[in-house]
Amino acid sequence: MFTGLVQSLGTLQPLGVDRLKITCAPSTSGLILSDLAIGDSVAVDGVCLTVVECLPQGFMADASPETLDRSSLGQGDDVPVNLETSLRVGSKLGGHFVTGHVDGIGYLQASVQTATSWEMTFTTDQEQVARYIIPKGSIAVNGVSLTIADCDPAGHWFMVAVIPHTYAETNLHYLRPGSIVNLEGDILGKYVEKSLRHAKGRGSTSEPSAPESLTPTFLAEHGYL
Repeated sequence: MFTGLVQSLGTLQPLGVDRLKITCAPSTSGLILSDLAIGDSVAVDGVCLTVVECLPQGFMADASPETLDRSSLGQGDDVPVNLETSLRVGSKLGGHFVTGHVDGIGYLQASVQTATSWEMTFTTDQEQVARYIIPKGSIAVNGVSLTIADCDPAGHWFMVAVIPHTYAETNLHYLRPGSIVNLEGDILGKYVEKSLRHAKGRGSTSEPSAPESLTPTFLAEHGYL
């Protein structure tokens, strides 16, 4: 489990079909490597990977075909990546619960600097991502915990406002229109949706009926927004 608060930048280098080498930035490597051990989990651009070998300035990890198919990992050499070690019991939760199991990918449409933030617009054509995109909901973009400021009803387009600190300290500032990003919806929304589907499937007349899908209108009517 992670928080979506990036600790360090690094670079990723694919080695073979399933091995990844991650090198941490020297200035912040201590935040990742100070007590890193084989078997630990690290979010790499929002993807939970298991450390299989510790290196002086980074670590090695294996990636399954499912992980490579569903994410942007392994698509180039020396790609800047966001890094976060797993959440410790008792630690502050400054972002939101991020599992590191990305739902799919999206693309940067535009990035506009304003007086107080960077307004970044993303698109996705993957329904397994779009269904969890709602106004004021949480989303992890390349492992960065962000709040959705605006979106279309279908969730195929959304905008986030990124404060200057987050923009500068993560790989979001490397993105250009068309850049691919990893997206993970809020895990709490997924469990709510599953519970509603089970309630409907039981078909008991004593149970409240569940909607066909979890919508912003339904959540607003029941006090979630």
